[in-house]
Amino acid sequence: MANPLKARFQRITSTGGLGKELEVRFNPTEFTLSKSIQTAEVDIPGLDSPIIQFVRGQAETLSLDLFFDTTEFGMDDNAVSVTTLTDNFYALIKIDGETHAPPVCLFSWGDDFPGRRTPVGTGSQTRQGFKCIVESVKQRFTLFSPQGAPLRATLTVSLKEYKTLAEQIAELNKRSDDRTQAHVVAANETLSQIAANVYDDPSQWRAIADQNQISDPLNLTPGTVLQIPALTN
Repeated sequence: MANPLKARFQRITSTGGLGKELEVRFNPTEFTLSKSIQTAEVDIPGLDSPIIQFVRGQAETLSLDLFFDTTEFGMDDNAVSVTTLTDNFYALIKIDGETHAPPVCLFSWGDDFPGRRTPVGTGSQTRQGFKCIVESVKQRFTLFSPQGAPLRATLTVSLKEYKTLAEQIAELNKRSDDRTQAHVVAANETLSQIAANVYDDPSQWRAIADQNQISDPLNLTPGTVLQIPALTN
């Protein structure tokens, strides 16, 4: 019978390669993936519900518990502290001296990691693991030797998805050019705010003003439907 595949944590090097594997003594019993999007609600008087507009995706998160135990080496004079294993994981949330940021990591477990298959039309956002930074680590020690050395621990680890701008653009694999969109003006909203939401650049408000022949960018009527043009280079 083949040995079961172990869950793996590896640092991603500055060149994109994978560093030394961190030992996970016991596979997790479960892990949780969470992904959401950010939307904006535009209130228009007289409608049954607000207009929902997509703003952007949120970073996906993964949370899991990792169990560590070193009682196999003894529980008295020969005891080995479980921190010889857990400290390697705790270091993943520490700032790296070379990059001045916590390291980027890859969590993987087998060849059928969730997200390996994506429906037609969702671009090429497939994966073989979870590229991430460690957002939090909670350490709980539950067994000690007579000398006070911790021998058993559970680490609650929270991971946050990490993607560079270039990776995200490549993964989206858009099948059409950017096109003009519609935006419904909310109360007290300005063109700069709208430009910040749709272009990530408030200074691009003039493109919206020109498209809609707006002479006073600070005087917008709530409920007005604006044409949001695609920016040209």
